[in-house]
Amino acid sequence: MDAKSETHGDEWGPFGRPLFDDPSARALERVGVVDVGSNSVRLVVFDGAARSPAYFYNEKVMAGLGQGLAQTGKLNPQGRIRAIDALKRFAALAKGMNLPPLTCVATAAVREAEDGPAFRAEVERETGLKLWVIDGPEEARLSAQGVLLGWPEAEGLVCDIGGNSMELAEVSGGKVGRRVTSPLGPFRLQQVPGGKKGLAAYIRETMEKLAAEIGTGHERIYLVGGSWRAIARLDMERRKYPMTVLHEYRMGPQSALQTVNWIAENDIDALRARTGTSAARMDLVPLASQVLRQLVLTFRPKEIDVSSYGIREGLLYEQMPERLRMRDPLIEACRYAERTMARMPGFGKKLYAFILPLFRAASEERLRIVRAACLLHDTTWRAHPDYRAEVCFDNATRANLGGLSHPERVFLGLALLHRYKNSRAGSRLEPLFALLNDHQIQDAEVLGKAMRFGAMFAVKSPEEAGELVWRPKKKVLELRLNSKSEALFGEVAQARFKSLADALGAETKVTLVRV
Repeated sequence: MDAKSETHGDEWGPFGRPLFDDPSARALERVGVVDVGSNSVRLVVFDGAARSPAYFYNEKVMAGLGQGLAQTGKLNPQGRIRAIDALKRFAALAKGMNLPPLTCVATAAVREAEDGPAFRAEVERETGLKLWVIDGPEEARLSAQGVLLGWPEAEGLVCDIGGNSMELAEVSGGKVGRRVTSPLGPFRLQQVPGGKKGLAAYIRETMEKLAAEIGTGHERIYLVGGSWRAIARLDMERRKYPMTVLHEYRMGPQSALQTVNWIAENDIDALRARTGTSAARMDLVPLASQVLRQLVLTFRPKEIDVSSYGIREGLLYEQMPERLRMRDPLIEACRYAERTMARMPGFGKKLYAFILPLFRAASEERLRIVRAACLLHDTTWRAHPDYRAEVCFDNATRANLGGLSHPERVFLGLALLHRYKNSRAGSRLEPLFALLNDHQIQDAEVLGKAMRFGAMFAVKSPEEAGELVWRPKKKVLELRLNSKSEALFGEVAQARFKSLADALGAETKVTLVRV
């Protein structure tokens, strides 16, 4: 998931060649998918860079198709009406957006219901949409591919919970391995006899069978599904976590178990009010939390990661050629932002080349964030100058970006804040800085001030106007200034160069190079 997979000899260097002119990427610039699940029916329209698309449109109806299925064997009558109405609307919306034909899948409720075939026929007759009913292993595969869309290097076990089923799939080396399905969805669990003890025994026995089929020893579990996200949001609330972005939120197994206990001990309506979770979703949380408890106890992961990507993103991933799948989703999203929002698209690559001497000792993971920052450094220029720094921070920490952990989000946001502002003191954003240690905060400031200097030093090509030389042992920051560009190093440029050196704890040196 980095520049090592690109051809280094071409003109684009560590950024790789753009996707925008690739016909296979252009074909994916606007794709609509419909997911008919046991609990919700959703339309998502993806738009933008094919490797890391934005959500152009996203609408969900909590139809509850699978409610009562285990008892009646049929789709919920009211849920069926609501689903048909939602699908009629989605078909009309797609027509209004001039989308290619929608890709529509249905999962556990429709595949298991006696009247599932009749429902499919009614959908096609009333809306023109053709529903593809997928089995449990295929549902697991698509969910796992959704995780790979955001984490190309994901290693572990993907766990997708819906209303009537729960699927597990192995991911490793960019591929999906073994897959299993189970009836551990909350709607199904509502029908388990035997009270609390009977339910606990059923969940434990089912989970042990899954472990026997797919194996344990997976260090990381990726959670997919609305019930998991609701529990993760409650974990944030319990911990007073400073950020509410759910994608790539990480829980330790002990934290997850503590949150499960906390949910059981508190009034569910009060918790719902604190987190803004819908009533329909919150009704399923107590049962889902019991499944999570047993998942942790049976599989014993070291880390639990929340994914906002699932089947819908997996359907998009399915359409990607392999060369697109291997591209870095973060870099591609940032490149698309630069292309569409920056004053001078393409400048980010030049800025990166100019400030790179400051980061010669940085890891590939850190250089990846430096590249992202350089691409984003000018994408909020339209914001009011008084708020531009904080808008930059908000965009980085709240944007729909894949392949970016929460500490990396804050690091990127803080660097962009310092791109426009020298000091961070007194910022309303300070609680988020707690996700970084002092060294990381300092590094983010250096990166931001390097961009702040480089971006205004020479608006066309800073690396042609001068060269930075960083001697960390001697604590000297040198600017080798091209004599033809001497006029560019004016009063403001000198002040920003000095501010960068101060962030490094260094002395400045300016050398005029005659050409």
